Amino acid sequence: MTAHTDVVVIGGGYAGVMAANRLTQRDDLTVTLINPRPGFVERIRLHQLVGGTGEAVVDYRDVLAEGIELVVDSVTRIDAAEHTVALASGDTLGYDYLIYAVGSGSADPRVPGAAEFAYPIATLEAAQQLRTVLDTTPATAAITVVGAGPTGIETAAELAELGRAVTLVCGAILGPYLHTRGRRSVAKRLAALGVTVLDGPDAEVTGVTPETVRLSGGHTLRSDLTIWTAGFGVPDLAARSGLSTDAAGRLLTDETLTSVDDARIIAAGDSAAPSDMPLRMSCQAAIPLGARAADTVLSRIAGEQPATLNQKFAGQCISLGRRAGIFQFAHGYDVALWLHIGGRPGAKVKEFICQGIVEHLAGEAHKPGSYRLHRISGGDKRRQLLEGRQATAAQRAA
Repeated sequence: MTAHTDVVVIGGGYAGVMAANRLTQRDDLTVTLINPRPGFVERIRLHQLVGGTGEAVVDYRDVLAEGIELVVDSVTRIDAAEHTVALASGDTLGYDYLIYAVGSGSADPRVPGAAEFAYPIATLEAAQQLRTVLDTTPATAAITVVGAGPTGIETAAELAELGRAVTLVCGAILGPYLHTRGRRSVAKRLAALGVTVLDGPDAEVTGVTPETVRLSGGHTLRSDLTIWTAGFGVPDLAARSGLSTDAAGRLLTDETLTSVDDARIIAAGDSAAPSDMPLRMSCQAAIPLGARAADTVLSRIAGEQPATLNQKFAGQCISLGRRAGIFQFAHGYDVALWLHIGGRPGAKVKEFICQGIVEHLAGEAHKPGSYRLHRISGGDKRRQLLEGRQATAAQRAA
């Protein structure tokens, strides 16, 4: 008689939902998904929620497989020795395997005044609060968006298209991931929307007040509303639970996404640091990592050796308001190519991808095991980097 297995998934984002759905391939598993919210958050649409141009919450019934138990709660501690998790409600759940997919949120700004006077956007609750603030902010108010990664660019463009006066403070460079050609395309679109872009060595934010943003070059900007999008951080649950993490707090794993401390704990998404070489924080990485994590659990239950990570990237897509966007093509190892799609076609590609992400999750819910993109090889680059690090470590040891 086959033993029954309990699998707990912590985190109901892109990685956690994909992992939970995929686990339902076996009918001798009980899958429990723990998430602090009752709805699935499309983080890649939070800038639309802020701008009032779209929603960012999907009913879990649309993306989660039947039979998965959804527990709306937060995990306060993992007890690896006892194979249990403690919940904020006071309950305790046991597990045979645990998938750690707690995701990411806003990083600690570490800039004087930023935590008190700037508004983050990385979570649903933060985006909802910012939306409420915007509703009561005069149309002529000066808005400063700090951070020129995808979230900062998308937020600045979304608000500028609505007629807001927006300054985008890059810190260093506009769209660090983008190829030079793609960066020029984004800059042109932002200029057309009226966004003032500040970049270069003098554009580091050194302080925030209720009405100003101070820059490293000595300049002070008037800012009636400051939005902080610079950087992401991960919850400290793994560290608080005594598990090994990288410097940013992501759970350290091997290339099968298995914790270096415990073979029953597998990580996925933004909170995973395989071989201390984490992938770029993105849904593009999270969904395949969720599938890989589930496959690792299924392989261990079957008594098989799990496959190792070999992830392929396609690029990065950024919306530039509702009428334009960019899809920046990349090598499979996640370095931008010269090729991009911009303008209205770029906006269509971006929307197609956003819809496709939810469809991937729903498809796996209806037909577990059907998702296969995580099995497409990203090439030998990661293996070469790992071998290089191992060789360097061996030389130092010698």
